[in-house]
Amino acid sequence: MFLLRGFADSRQLQPELGRVLDTAPPRSMQTPRGFQMSVLLSNCGRVGWVSDRRGYRYSPTDPNNGLAWPAMPATFRSLATRAALTAGFDSFEPDVCLINRYVPDTQMGLHQDRDEASFDHPIVSVSLGIDARFYFTGLERKGKSTSIDLSDGDVMVFGGPARLYYHGVRKIKPSIHPLFGSVRWNLTFRQAA
Repeated sequence: MFLLRGFADSRQLQPELGRVLDTAPPRSMQTPRGFQMSVLLSNCGRVGWVSDRRGYRYSPTDPNNGLAWPAMPATFRSLATRAALTAGFDSFEPDVCLINRYVPDTQMGLHQDRDEASFDHPIVSVSLGIDARFYFTGLERKGKSTSIDLSDGDVMVFGGPARLYYHGVRKIKPSIHPLFGSVRWNLTFRQAA
């Protein structure tokens, strides 16, 4: 697992993020067990990650309107491939960017990213906006967790043995960011196909 502090420039990414979200606004999704996720989600790229009673999967269309997801901005793709390369992964070609919107008191429970066709490619996770506490336990859900505080512009890259680590985000604490207000955005780049 690699942490690249301040690697992303939120001022460069914010306008592109706004354009994507104008086309595909964040929405609440349902887990296969029928629970509503507290974090709002959107996507851009060739496919998007979706969740409902039928399960977790990638879909070429937005279930809200049946249209293709917005194209991934070149600035997003470039950032993800540069971060992966910096961490030693030279063949990463992201085809999806899952966008998570956190506000104070929302969180993401421990989970693995297992819906991709291959686990040979890393996950690149970009933090924008207010701070968050990321945590992981390793290949087993149970056990001692390790926490990492993430700030605006920080990028996590996990690949190799860490690719399937259980990970999550602790409850977001109230704060204000000059560009994003009281919101934390997480851009998660994956190679789904």
